[in-house]
Amino acid sequence: MGSGAKQADYEVMLRDAGLRITKPRRVILEILHDMHGHPDATQIFERAVAMDSRISLATVYRTMKALEESGAIQRHAFSGGPARFEQAEEGRHHDHLIDIETGEVIEFADPLIEALQEEVAARLGYRIVHHRLEIYGRKLRGET
Repeated sequence: MGSGAKQADYEVMLRDAGLRITKPRRVILEILHDMHGHPDATQIFERAVAMDSRISLATVYRTMKALEESGAIQRHAFSGGPARFEQAEEGRHHDHLIDIETGEVIEFADPLIEALQEEVAARLGYRIVHHRLEIYGRKLRGET
């Protein structure tokens, strides 16, 4: 998730959601700030427990739910797998390509795809207000 929001920003969002900033929640926020990619709650929990054995999976779930409801993170359920999270970034839309063999999530943005979606929606009499594109694939053999 890394680089965007600061740990202090997450703390403000949790306080606004009515949650106290406990030591376990601080550990979770530190992990979110340092993690990259699209971790699931179990991955966050495993890192948190390594730092503080008193942290429960329920605390991870409650913290993630509050951050999601505040708009700080986005929750994805790729192909029915476990919920995965990423930092919400205003004005930075991207789509996802999911490797069905490894579970790797690759972010991409393509202006041609965006334009085509707008064109199709307009042709059908709509204006897009939100969309999510997930492409599932298998890596071509012999190529990177």
